[in-house]
Amino acid sequence: MDLQLKGKTVMVAAASKGMGYAIALACAQEGAQVSMASRDQDAITAAAESIRSATGAEVKAYQFDAADANSIERWVAATTEDFGAVSGLVVNAGGPPSGDFVDFTDADWQAAFELTLMSAVRLIRAVLPSMQSLGQGSVITVTSSSVKEPIDILLLSNVMRSGVTALVKSLSQAYAAENIRFNNLLPGLIDTDRLKTLNQKRAQALAISPDEVRQQQESQLPMGRYGTPQEFANAAVFLLSNAASYITGTTLAIDGGKMKTVW
Repeated sequence: MDLQLKGKTVMVAAASKGMGYAIALACAQEGAQVSMASRDQDAITAAAESIRSATGAEVKAYQFDAADANSIERWVAATTEDFGAVSGLVVNAGGPPSGDFVDFTDADWQAAFELTLMSAVRLIRAVLPSMQSLGQGSVITVTSSSVKEPIDILLLSNVMRSGVTALVKSLSQAYAAENIRFNNLLPGLIDTDRLKTLNQKRAQALAISPDEVRQQQESQLPMGRYGTPQEFANAAVFLLSNAASYITGTTLAIDGGKMKTVW
């Protein structure tokens, strides 16, 4: 299937590793021009060079902080100056810290709000005029399965990512007539550094090893294993492409069948 991404510009946030990196790589493999960003300049530069070497695609690295409005504006401005109008955007950011309700202060809630919800608002707002100039575009957000089935230790993520999901549904209605699509991707247990960190915390709380935590989790998955970042990226690239031109307002779980919710 021709995904028709060749020559199009896609922005991928939090792309130095994990799911963000996998999406950037998959887009480059399809011939897209990729603007990838993260907080760590050295890490994102190395990631971009790796993708460039592997694919021959035009890939550029930018430093940005998802929780900083000015940083987002600078990244979008630099991307449009270097590549032209943007047709694809992947909203992504590191997750808020885990913990119990009584552990979090007002400052913790505010930081999670800026990192998770406002980063989505600001990124979409900054890129939207570019997509409108093209008469088409696709925005996907990387949220969490917690928006359908809250995760006990991820309260901040449960709340803020649910807000992102609602935002996307609202925008999908508002901009459908302009051929700008908005969709959410819900990663289940994807084998990333973030999951390893969470498993280490679970292991400490349960007084078992991280390997035992993984074995317990995988035994409860219908497919019997964690997903890979590449498998997650395949779904993302499809939704970014014209092959998904009649799909908007959806929330797609890539979780190996883990969730039992109907909707």
